[in-house]
Amino acid sequence: MEKEIRGKRKVLTGVVVSDKMDKTRTISVERLVHDDRYGKTLKRAAKFHAHDEANESKIGDKVEIMSTRPVSKTTKWRVSKIVEKARA
Repeated sequence: MEKEIRGKRKVLTGVVVSDKMDKTRTISVERLVHDDRYGKTLKRAAKFHAHDEANESKIGDKVEIMSTRPVSKTTKWRVSKIVEKARA
């Protein structure tokens, strides 16, 4: 019998916009969308709540988040690594 292979987890990169909650960060992820009619490139942003067990990330840090099982009602992502620290 074959082993059941789990799907790949989704990975996104964004910027921490809030660190006011304990062990949870609000991450803003921007993406570029191409307009079909006018051909302009538009920026679109989405916010995600991500679990940060050690409270390491701070506002302005660029982080990589990965999907995980729900930690709470709104937290379904976790901070996998800090890509770049914010400049002071």
